[in-house]
Amino acid sequence: MDAIQDFNTLGSIRTTKYGETFEGFKKGEDDEEPLSPMAQLLHEPGSNMYIICFIGLKTKIRPDVIKENLVNAVVKNRRFSSLQVRDKANGSMKWIPTHVNIDDHVIIAELDPNIKSPDKFVENYILNLSRSGIESTKPLWDFHLIDVKTSEAEGTCIFRCHHSIGDGMSLTNLLMSCTRKVSDPDSVPTIPGMDRLGAAKVANLWSRLGVFWNTFVALLMFALTGLFLEDTKSPIKGSKGVEGRPRRFVTRSVSLEDIKFVKRAMNVTFTDVVLGVTQAAMYRYIRERYNDKNMDSPHNMRIRATIPFNLRTTMKIDDFTHKDNGTWGNKIGYLLLPFDIRFKKDPLDYVRHANSTMKRKKASLEPLFTYYFTKLVLMLFGTKVTGELTHKVVHKTTLIFSNIPGPQDEITLFGHKVAYLAPSCYGQPYALMINVVSYMDKVMFVMSVDEETIPDPQKLCDAFEESLRNIKASA
Repeated sequence: MDAIQDFNTLGSIRTTKYGETFEGFKKGEDDEEPLSPMAQLLHEPGSNMYIICFIGLKTKIRPDVIKENLVNAVVKNRRFSSLQVRDKANGSMKWIPTHVNIDDHVIIAELDPNIKSPDKFVENYILNLSRSGIESTKPLWDFHLIDVKTSEAEGTCIFRCHHSIGDGMSLTNLLMSCTRKVSDPDSVPTIPGMDRLGAAKVANLWSRLGVFWNTFVALLMFALTGLFLEDTKSPIKGSKGVEGRPRRFVTRSVSLEDIKFVKRAMNVTFTDVVLGVTQAAMYRYIRERYNDKNMDSPHNMRIRATIPFNLRTTMKIDDFTHKDNGTWGNKIGYLLLPFDIRFKKDPLDYVRHANSTMKRKKASLEPLFTYYFTKLVLMLFGTKVTGELTHKVVHKTTLIFSNIPGPQDEITLFGHKVAYLAPSCYGQPYALMINVVSYMDKVMFVMSVDEETIPDPQKLCDAFEESLRNIKASA
């Protein structure tokens, strides 16, 4: 497997600035602005990540319509209209506005007229995108159009950008601001929970003493992980250098009503159910991998997931503007969540374990402390030391898990009806990343895998489907 040579080589670049004002900058002033320390951290080795989202469309792609709308809706945002340039003297980086040629950012895929498997073609196209990054001579985003019919869509759009531009929530907000409800073309879609995000209510879940204790234990585990505490070597744990290898992205859709049925039957949250399904699927997949080698799977495996936690208290799509007013940036903390990868006679025990663990995590200030501790280390020691420390902690865990709420209504993207949304990442120091996103009546598990570690990702998808089926039957 070829390694990724260099996601983004940043040098000293001369730019041509706009001759007119655009959102976020004032004409006649020094338009250069430094990247935040968090944004610069995301260029360090081991943290140099790209966010990627593939969007299935129910209608044929109209490239001219998409280009015109991208200019109006995205390019006006200064983060999408600026280069990220490194100062050779001190190593710091700045946003520098530049002229954006939309044709440099919208790529129309060249299609083989004799494609045997369109689904595999799209999957391999995205795999090849993960082999490299975006040239630093232009703003770090692009939009790929694959006008070929697959089993789930008439065409596929792929949006990709460097993680330093924003986190998953701010980019979700941007994407949703570009969509409209099919039932009401003048309205943006509804996303459940967007008005009550973040950690604002964490301290109210338990008494202050309980919050203090849970926070202390969580931070102690972070410290021990940084020093020596590493997860058990398993068929899903990546080896050294995994962040530099290309990724295969696979998806599996399940019924949202099945998830809700278990949620209601057990009186738990949506996240508890999908985490329970994930733990059951991990057990099923790991057991099968060991059986293939005629080996007994080890008992009491330590497997932990890193979970990004949005720290914004609220974020409404209809409040979205192109100005950098707090909507943008990387405002996320992290949780380390232990998985229970053991045989359960009652499949519902996976959900019960997820529920009890998440209650403790929500009743703590772990994400706030990890966020502000990272900012403190950045201020005291700079991005290089912080990058090395962050990589040391996260590489000792096994996977990253993210649950992203999606629109409940059928939507259009620039006039194209949307069949599915599938966000993910590459460049992360894990062999497995799992994103769960809901859309209309479906829930999609999106998996970003390192094929050297997980050579059979479709079997992993099967494990998710079978695990949900067993949990629903038990409920």
